[in-house]
Amino acid sequence: MVSVGRHSRWLYAVAGSGVVLGLFSYFQSEKKVVHNAWTTNFEPSRKWDFNWDKRDYSHLINDKSNEDAKKVKPTARRHIFLIRHGQYEEQAESDDKRRLTATGRKQAELVGQRLKELKFNYTRMVRSTMLRAQETSNIILENFPDLPKEDCDLLKEGAPIPPEPPARNWEISDETFLKDGPRIEAAFKKHFHRADVDQKSDSYEIIVCHGNVIRYFILRLLQFPPEGWLRLQLGHCSITWVVIGPSGRAGVNAIGDVGFMPKELMTG
Repeated sequence: MVSVGRHSRWLYAVAGSGVVLGLFSYFQSEKKVVHNAWTTNFEPSRKWDFNWDKRDYSHLINDKSNEDAKKVKPTARRHIFLIRHGQYEEQAESDDKRRLTATGRKQAELVGQRLKELKFNYTRMVRSTMLRAQETSNIILENFPDLPKEDCDLLKEGAPIPPEPPARNWEISDETFLKDGPRIEAAFKKHFHRADVDQKSDSYEIIVCHGNVIRYFILRLLQFPPEGWLRLQLGHCSITWVVIGPSGRAGVNAIGDVGFMPKELMTG
């Protein structure tokens, strides 16, 4: 009788396992999702919702091939530049006293110059009504004295949604989320949508507001899980540039850009 050594038994066990795995793979071949690598998962976890802003023209008419379809189909793009306010006096006792620091004012000057250097024909500025955002926007507007401006209370800073993972050093009550969340979501729905059908050329808008608000906007626009907003970091007076196409597609050209500032002015 031929004796089977310990190593041989180990080899037979490995070979047997391979056969079992091979048979399992064969009988599971009808499945289209492969989980052994991110790059081989051929089924998206979430398909793009083209009607995310409830303005998809294909949902407004029955026959998309007739002439009426052209009357309700947008053709222009919207470019939105989201600017976080400059550094401010965080230790002040209330928001109405939290003014920009000297560094914050310099940051605002530089972001205003940067926006001017881009040489876009900006159509308007929308800004939060909080003091630090107002001061930042006023400094930016020195470069665009004729630019129409609009104040929006919905853009005030707040806590949009419970973050995942939870914040480690920041305790936020459920009441705060219940108060701030609907307001910030309302701000998103008000300011983020595809162009109106009567807009014939691309538009370029500036929104000056706050870090939490911008982070939430980015994830909502990209249809990413919004509870991940706290994972993003945005510097003071950083530029986040988003684009909304006429089809409902949306993308980001830049997130938190501060490359136009010297290192000593990069704060967050």
